[in-house]
Amino acid sequence: MTKYLISFPSGVMDVPDGEWDQVVEESHQVVRDMKAAGVYVFGGGINEDVQPVAVAADGTVDGPRYSAFDRLDGGHTIIEVPTRAEAVEWARRVAAACRCPQEVREFMYDPES
Repeated sequence: MTKYLISFPSGVMDVPDGEWDQVVEESHQVVRDMKAAGVYVFGGGINEDVQPVAVAADGTVDGPRYSAFDRLDGGHTIIEVPTRAEAVEWARRVAAACRCPQEVREFMYDPES
């Protein structure tokens, strides 16, 4: 089976006033459904209040290093399903619950991980 990342950046959720509790419940229900289906691996949001650090090969630690990841924020869910089509279906459910588009990325297979 293949692992997929379903994600969205911070600030794209469009939640009308008074609907936040409903969005939280609906998004939690999708996660519960993923778990019940046996496809859920991990999920969560990036804590944007904590600055990332880079750890070099020699062990030194300093600030963020890769500008391509400047926008690594928002919500992320990793699922494991047999087809890309199934990953897209789960992303549709997440998008509906979170009120925002989701991006689906496929992890490359590595038998060691």
